[in-house]
Amino acid sequence: MCRREKPYDSSSIFDLYYNSSFLILWIISPVMSLLAQYFAQQQFCVFVEYLSAHQAQWPVKTQFAGFPACMTLADRVHADDDEAPLQVAKQYPQEIEKVIHFSGKARDIQDFEQFLQDAKTRGQKNLLLLTGDKLKQHCYSHDLEPRTRYLESVNAVMEAKRQGGFHIGVAFNPFKYAEAEKEAQYLKLHKKMKAGADYVITQLGYDMAALQDAHAFLVQHQYAQKILACVMPLTLARAKFMLKHKVAGIVITPHILKVLQQEKEQGLSDRVYVRCALQILMCRHLGFAGGHLSACHQPEEQSLLERYIEEYRHLSFAECERLWNTLWQVQTGTEFHPKLAYYSRPATSSQIIKYQHLHLMHDALFESKLAKGVGRFIFNFNVWDRSRAKQALLKTEHLSKHAVVGCESCGQCRLGETLYICPETCPKGLANGPCGGTSLDRCEFGDRECIHSVKVRLAKAVGQTNILKEKLIPTVSIAVRGTSSWKNWYVEAAG
Repeated sequence: MCRREKPYDSSSIFDLYYNSSFLILWIISPVMSLLAQYFAQQQFCVFVEYLSAHQAQWPVKTQFAGFPACMTLADRVHADDDEAPLQVAKQYPQEIEKVIHFSGKARDIQDFEQFLQDAKTRGQKNLLLLTGDKLKQHCYSHDLEPRTRYLESVNAVMEAKRQGGFHIGVAFNPFKYAEAEKEAQYLKLHKKMKAGADYVITQLGYDMAALQDAHAFLVQHQYAQKILACVMPLTLARAKFMLKHKVAGIVITPHILKVLQQEKEQGLSDRVYVRCALQILMCRHLGFAGGHLSACHQPEEQSLLERYIEEYRHLSFAECERLWNTLWQVQTGTEFHPKLAYYSRPATSSQIIKYQHLHLMHDALFESKLAKGVGRFIFNFNVWDRSRAKQALLKTEHLSKHAVVGCESCGQCRLGETLYICPETCPKGLANGPCGGTSLDRCEFGDRECIHSVKVRLAKAVGQTNILKEKLIPTVSIAVRGTSSWKNWYVEAAG
C-alpha cells in the first residue's frame, strides 16, 4: 500500500512566517549563545558567580530553582594575579553556559584584542566587560615604573561590537545618592548602550527603589537591552568585610549592620537566604531578566537559597515587598541610604570661567579652518621627526597644559570632549564617565573628588550635558602615549 504524503498547507507556512519571534530564533539559534536565546525567549535566568581564585572545581548547575542558570567567572576579584577566567572555563564541560568577565585594570586595548581572539577560539560568546575596581598593586606615575592604566568598559564594548559574534554585558551602579554622581552613572549608561551593550548587570545593593529606578530608566528611554540585578546572601561577616576593606561602590549602612547583628544574636541566620530569595523574586516581578548571584558557590548555600525561592515563588510583588521590609525593619525607605553631607551643589564660577576661556582657545587654535591649515603646514615638515625636535615639542606642550588641566602627554588630547577636565586627572584615566566605585562624589581612590561629578555639574551649568551622554571617546593606546597631541591632531585628525 502506497503511503500518502501530507498535503502542502500554505496557511501553516504563512502562520510560521509571521510568527516572527519563533522564526528569528529558528534561523539564528545556531550562532546565538544559549544565554542570548534565554533572553530572546523572555526566560528569567540566574548567573552564579565563581571566582577564578577558587582552587576546587565546584559542581555547577544548569538550572537554579527552576530557572536557567549560567556560570559566570569573575576576573581578578580576589587578587591581581588570579588565573584568567578563560583558562578556568576550560576546566568545566562545554555544555555549561558561561559568562566570561574581562576587567580593564592594568590592561590596554591590545590586551583586549588578544582576549577577544582567545574567546573566539574557545567558543566563548558571553562577555561581561568591566573597567574594574582599583588594582591592589596600583602604581602611581613615577620615574621607575609607569602609571597603571585601565581600559574603559565603553571602549571594550566598542571593540567587541566591531569584531562581532559576542553577547556583551556591562555593569551599572544605580546605588548613588549624591545628585552629580548619580547623573554621571546614568549618562555613562547611555554611552554603554550606544557602544553596543546587549545586557546590563547592576552593582550589588539592597535599595529596591534604586533597582526600580534602573529598570524604569531602560523603559523610559526605550532601550531593549536586558537588565539583571546583582544579589548576594549578605551575612554579618560579609558586610563587615566589605566595610573593612572598603569594597568599591557597595553601600552598607549602619542600619544594615544593626539588623544583621540582631539576627546573629537571635540565631536567625537563615533570614540571609530568605532576603536573597525575596530580592530575586521581586526583581523578576519588576521585569528584570535575571539575577547575578555572588558569594553563593557552596552547594549547601545554593540548596538553601533554592529552597526559599521555591517557598516564596507564589507570592506577588507586594507580598514579597512587605516581607522584605519586615525582615529589613524598613520604616522610611531611607534605611539603605548613606548619610549625606549634601545632595546637590552647583559648578563654581571659577570652573565656568575656566571652561569658557579654554573653549574659546580650543575653537580658535584647533577647530577653525585657518588653524587646521596652518597647523598641518607646520607639522608636515620633516624636522618634527627628529628626536630633539620631538622632545622639545612634547616638553612645550606639557608645560603649557599640565599646570592648567593636569596634562600627562597622552598623545591624544580629549579636552574638547571632556569639558576641558583632563581624563588623566582621574586615577584610572577614564574619559567616558565614572567607574562604579565612587562614594558621595568621592573617587574610589579616596584622595579627591570624582572628576566626573565635577563634569556633570559643569555640563549642566554651560548647557553641554548631551556631550557626556552621546560622545564615545576612543581609548588611548600605550603606543600613542608620550607623543605630542598637537602634532597628532594637525597631521591626522585635521588631515
